[in-house]
Amino acid sequence: MAALVAGVDPEHPLTGVIHAAGVLDDAVVTSQTPERLARVWEAKATAAAHLHAATADLRLGMFVMFSSAAGVMGSPGQANYAAANAFCDALAAHRRSLGMPGVSVAWGLWAESSEMTGNLTEADLARMARSGIAAMASDHALALLDAAVEHGGHQLIAADVNTRVLATQPPDALPAALRALVAASAGAGRTTERRTAAAAGAQPVDWAGRLAGMSADERRRVLLDLVRGHATTVLGHADAEAVQADTSFKDLGFDSLTAVELRNRLSAATGLRLPAALVFDYPEAAIVADYLLERLAPEEDASTGRTGADPALGELAKLEATLARLDVADGEAGAVTARLESLLATWKATRNLAGQKPDAAERKTATERLESASAAQVLDFIDNELGVS
Repeated sequence: MAALVAGVDPEHPLTGVIHAAGVLDDAVVTSQTPERLARVWEAKATAAAHLHAATADLRLGMFVMFSSAAGVMGSPGQANYAAANAFCDALAAHRRSLGMPGVSVAWGLWAESSEMTGNLTEADLARMARSGIAAMASDHALALLDAAVEHGGHQLIAADVNTRVLATQPPDALPAALRALVAASAGAGRTTERRTAAAAGAQPVDWAGRLAGMSADERRRVLLDLVRGHATTVLGHADAEAVQADTSFKDLGFDSLTAVELRNRLSAATGLRLPAALVFDYPEAAIVADYLLERLAPEEDASTGRTGADPALGELAKLEATLARLDVADGEAGAVTARLESLLATWKATRNLAGQKPDAAERKTATERLESASAAQVLDFIDNELGVS
């Protein structure tokens, strides 16, 4: 690289650099290898470092690196590519700190097929569209490149996003940059609850109340239809008949990426926090439906049709769904967490579940822990302590 730069004719000096090289070697994290990382890293990060070193003494007017939105927002199966592009983002910041030109443009999807995008299937494109990322025409992308060079920032995202689609995603499933974009475009009137419900394709559902009036067979059928419907969408089929209840997800064509999407869609539809390995732990639509039934409608007593705890468990299921949809600032979570801890302490004390009544100091310590807890930690508290997982 140094020899190449040194060989530039002084009569026509090098005045700018655009680094657009890159290769892909996608795989889920468990299938990544040092060799795969090295292949992707060398074309993107190592080449950028060599360009930086070889041109450090030149008076460049621009130093532009083609990065990827994968490095900013993440992309399933592209951990190695995300890391290499994040290096370019950091290099741009480093160059600016030295008073040198530098901008890293994190690109979204280009519509024109290339060596890097030519292997995308219709299902891949449909999945990206459902996530709110649309393909850009080349002339539009080149116009964004011109705008990025003129902008003055050192790290910019150039992508065609559908904010209406993004607004249907659960907020905690969106990268920070997209959450801010949705908040700016949606306005104050759109709540997290509405976004989460839209992600499931319906208005918020009181599952405990809806299932309570059904027979066991009806409950299972409704939840099986829910699972099959979302699986059909994820796989890109037009008819739910393509997803049979007793066919394994693996045989249906699910991989790690589509498995995560199905888990996310079912989580949004039910308001439940579902395990990351849902599709692998419960490998058929019928088995997932049975699992959801256990979570949403506690098992009934054979003689009476109901248990004494059924009303309370139903209310706790509603509370779990409400908290899953809740979108509050960290400072506001303290009141919620303190109240939850107080309720739990009272329940354990009156039912003698803890062996002995907690003293004031124990209550205070637990309350202080919850006041500083994140939203995820609050939900873990409910799962672990109230037994609704």
